[in-house]
Amino acid sequence: ERVEIVDVRELQEFNGALGHIAGARLIPLGELAQRSAEVSRDKPVVAVCRSGARSAQAVTMLTKAGFTQVANLAGGMLRWRADGCAVEGGGQ
Repeated sequence: ERVEIVDVRELQEFNGALGHIAGARLIPLGELAQRSAEVSRDKPVVAVCRSGARSAQAVTMLTKAGFTQVANLAGGMLRWRADGCAVEGGGQ
């Protein structure tokens, strides 16, 4: 995989109706500061949430933690689904 996808929603959302992006790593936003060592520094990171708000916070946190290639999936899973992109789980 060329990028690491970090989903910062809660577990019930990750497994919920919107589903999640294949290969995404679940690290809820409230745990991200303590668990940032689990995130790859060797490839670009894309943060994902439901609408793009929490993932924007995640980008700020990761940037402050020294990550240099971090992006926010604007619009989050709502836009991802609306655009017809593939998901795992969820109400397909």
